Amino acid sequence: MKNQHIAVVLSGCGALDGSEIHESVLTLLALDRAELAYQCLAPNLSQTRVVNMIDGKTQEHVKRNILEESARIARGKIKDIALANADDYTAMIFPGGFGAALNLCNFGLNKENYSLQANVFKFAKAMVEAKKPAGFICIAPVLAPKLYPAGIKITIGNDKAIAEILEKLGAQPIPCAATDCVVDKTHKLVTTPAYMLARSIKEIAMGIECLVKELSLLLNT
Repeated sequence: MKNQHIAVVLSGCGALDGSEIHESVLTLLALDRAELAYQCLAPNLSQTRVVNMIDGKTQEHVKRNILEESARIARGKIKDIALANADDYTAMIFPGGFGAALNLCNFGLNKENYSLQANVFKFAKAMVEAKKPAGFICIAPVLAPKLYPAGIKITIGNDKAIAEILEKLGAQPIPCAATDCVVDKTHKLVTTPAYMLARSIKEIAMGIECLVKELSLLLNT
């Protein structure tokens, strides 16, 4: 699809402290298959924490940079989100991974009292105010209530605890299978549960393909 440029916002490299790698790569693959050009973005900041993916333990005194770690997924083709201009993009997608809740915002630490990282908020809010389509995957839909007005329809799979928090913030969480996605046409917003529910990478692929297909349709509205 010509003249489309999708911002893919990453949060590091690894499901427990950054972007979920399967979800991120499948997002890029789905965009490429849809012939939608993309650019990866990430904050140029230190990660909130570094986690050993084998034992799940936080590695104290270990520092990693979100942009540098995200560059592993993007094969080095990545930009600092602080330098990104919303005018250069036609849509945005946020893959999951707990980095979305730790590095792009602090939901993972503060629950309902969370806020978005300043540069992430500035870019994403500009995209929303310009009424450009957006996709949020896995845990990343927690970002949406801080960007959109009350009443948005999103999915977090069937996680009741998170759904209750999002409801308090004015969102309408909708149960959804990992192979499907939820579309809010009013706000040009698409979400899919991914590893909040999925039992296999195949299910992840189906849900993300649904998200990218619906997002591409919203680009024409």
